[in-house]
Amino acid sequence: MATYHEFDDKAVAAAIQAASDFYAEKGMTKEGARTDLADDGHMNIAAQCISVTVDNGKICLNLPLGIGKICLPIPSIFPNGTAAEACLSICTTWHIPTGVKVTVSIAGKVIVTKSFGKC
Repeated sequence: MATYHEFDDKAVAAAIQAASDFYAEKGMTKEGARTDLADDGHMNIAAQCISVTVDNGKICLNLPLGIGKICLPIPSIFPNGTAAEACLSICTTWHIPTGVKVTVSIAGKVIVTKSFGKC
């Protein structure tokens, strides 16, 4: 059975809050706010990186925002037990969370990147 690694809810909430604060500071979260044509409203903001290990050719994670459990494939050149890092960023549109992006790195090199929801 796969081990599902999890990100800290507080780190996720802090990333969402930081995106919200950015748009609030610009006055973009108020009703009737004027849009800035130079800003398309999309932001991808880092939440947290965690240590994980390759298990049966994959890294399994439990993702926030109701996305749930997923397993990402890892090439077979990385054997079971290989130490890796999974980083989560939150995708927002006008400060509203719309998805997540996961990046898995081994020895500092990105192995796989996958988005869920709208990023």
